[in-house]
Amino acid sequence: MPKLDRYLLSEFAQAIFATLVVLLIVTVGGAFTDVLQDIARGRVPAGMMLAQLGLVLIKWLPLILPLALMLGLMMGVGRLYRDSEMPVIASIGVGPRRLLKPLLLAVLPIVAVVAACSLWLGPWADRMSKQMVNEANRNLIMAGLEPGSFTWLPGGDGVIYVGSMSKDGSQLQRVFVYRDSGDRIDITSAASGALTVGDSGDRYLTLQQGFQVEGPHYVGRDFRLMRYASNQVLLPVNEMKYDPDAPEMLPTTALFGDARPEANAQLHYRLAPPLLTLAFALMAVPLARSMPRQARYGRILMGFLAYLIGQNLMMAGRGWLEDGKIAGFLGLWWLVLPALAIALWLYFRDGRLGRAKGVSGATP
Repeated sequence: MPKLDRYLLSEFAQAIFATLVVLLIVTVGGAFTDVLQDIARGRVPAGMMLAQLGLVLIKWLPLILPLALMLGLMMGVGRLYRDSEMPVIASIGVGPRRLLKPLLLAVLPIVAVVAACSLWLGPWADRMSKQMVNEANRNLIMAGLEPGSFTWLPGGDGVIYVGSMSKDGSQLQRVFVYRDSGDRIDITSAASGALTVGDSGDRYLTLQQGFQVEGPHYVGRDFRLMRYASNQVLLPVNEMKYDPDAPEMLPTTALFGDARPEANAQLHYRLAPPLLTLAFALMAVPLARSMPRQARYGRILMGFLAYLIGQNLMMAGRGWLEDGKIAGFLGLWWLVLPALAIALWLYFRDGRLGRAKGVSGATP
């Protein structure tokens, strides 16, 4: 590899990596907050926090990597212009076509990662996340119950307290359950209990030797107190339960033979990110062109706006395909192909318009 290509590839890779690290730090904070909210509402077991966080990040990579690639390239190329290195490179006859090789060496691996996450890893992470939660609901230890603390019931309409628990999670001691149905409240306590699963998959909390108080939520005296030897409390169905036949859960290969508009929309929604990533990367080079003393962040803002417009149109296009507002054969090609065409035109015309203007001004 020529020394110039190695130098440019190193500059591009360092800028992209630095931008990606910053975006990942911000994204991890947002994903961690979402996972904690699901745990607090009883939707996700507390013991699966790290696994759920990793799966969420995999699903978000097709959105993070294109932005990191575009901003990283703009910062790297912008530094070359700011330090007057790019004019020196251009003076020895290195134009857009000559820069294409080091650019693609830095861009194509990231495009491949985006394609893998969008077409395979993202749907797999979504399926795995919901399957793990559904399987965990069959075990009290994995369902988020911790001795000595209050835990939200799935659905957020009540709490449960367990004083102590056996090592295998099969037996409970000193159980307290509070449920809120809107206009009525139900408070149940027991000396011991166990989790049982019915034939239909419903979970029951079987309590022994306790009391149950049921009455109005706000005003009234219609309270009832019952002492029981054995009582079964139906636990709410977890909100993370999913339909395996939903287009979002299906592998990409299964979407090709699915005639549903939702499946067609999901297929194009997975095909678009790698192509848009390539378009954003090609746009970054001409958008980063600047004079040595010109402000650099205005160009970066333009690139960020281009990314936002592309991503928002992609998400809106998926909804339009699902609703039938766009013909199925059009898919998201109306967005991807013009974006690629504009990116190629901007890249290969980079610098020519300015030179043509200067020549026409000097002719008189």
